[in-house]
Amino acid sequence: MSAAPSAFDAVAVGRRVLAAEAEALGQLASGLDDAFTRAVETLFDAKGRIVATGIGKSGHVARKIAATLASTGSVAMFVHATEASHGDLGMIGADDVILALSKTGETRELADVIAYAARFHIPLIAMTAVADSALGRASDVVLLIPDAPEAADELNAPTTSTTLQMALGDALAVALLQRRGFKPQDFRVFHPGGKLGAMLRTVGDLMHGFGELPLVGADTPMKDALLVMTEKRWGIVGVTDADGRLAGAVTDGDLRRHIEGLMGHTAGQVMTPGPKKTVPPTMLASEALALMSDPPPAVTVLFVVEAGKPVGILHIHDLLRAGVM
Repeated sequence: MSAAPSAFDAVAVGRRVLAAEAEALGQLASGLDDAFTRAVETLFDAKGRIVATGIGKSGHVARKIAATLASTGSVAMFVHATEASHGDLGMIGADDVILALSKTGETRELADVIAYAARFHIPLIAMTAVADSALGRASDVVLLIPDAPEAADELNAPTTSTTLQMALGDALAVALLQRRGFKPQDFRVFHPGGKLGAMLRTVGDLMHGFGELPLVGADTPMKDALLVMTEKRWGIVGVTDADGRLAGAVTDGDLRRHIEGLMGHTAGQVMTPGPKKTVPPTMLASEALALMSDPPPAVTVLFVVEAGKPVGILHIHDLLRAGVM
């Protein structure tokens, strides 16, 4: 009789793979040197596009790197190395920079890209594990990844090497966006949809404009202020001074505190001075949502002000509808 197969421990395999890749990432981080700086500066100085290229799994990673660069303010695209030999080299211009990925650096499909870069003096950045390879020798900058064993080294399937390429691509993208002074407001332009887009929208994108503002002057009798409060349906009315600046606000709490003799008062007498929580239209919507609850007390409505004057109003429901959580 044949022996029973040994038990398969999926968790142990998973931990081994992750540990191996984490160790290789540590080697990659500690090995970064001046070549990384030169790569970032070469990409930063590009007058044209960043063209990422590769074949096989490296090609998939190159496509992802191009997408990450494009979403963080760089003009980037992916060109398949094989398609480049069949006409797509014409997509690469003299002002571009080529980022070529190949673990061995001997990928024959990259030969035409390498020759094209040399012919037209296009800067070539290599991402490879072998500096003294055809790709490495032809490149202006070589970004070396550790020649670490693949996670399934008995098969030599690209696993650890592609993880390293992906991480190094992310490092380039983040370093480049910081070199550009890229800010969240800029990032939003490239991510208008989905959760990320919602978090990067501004108060000005979501606020209700001046025509919907519940505003009265400080001398307005409370009976008239209540009419405005009821008509606008925000549960609050802003009180402005003689210069049109927001001097305070009347809330439901203020009404309860002044219930006796309320109609004999003016809005300025009943209001809470401030209010303490206002926001500019340029603030990120996610920041405005956080401000509604912290610091206490929590509020559901914020006046939007510029130079002290109210220009809009924002309700928590506006944020929730927009997907800001």
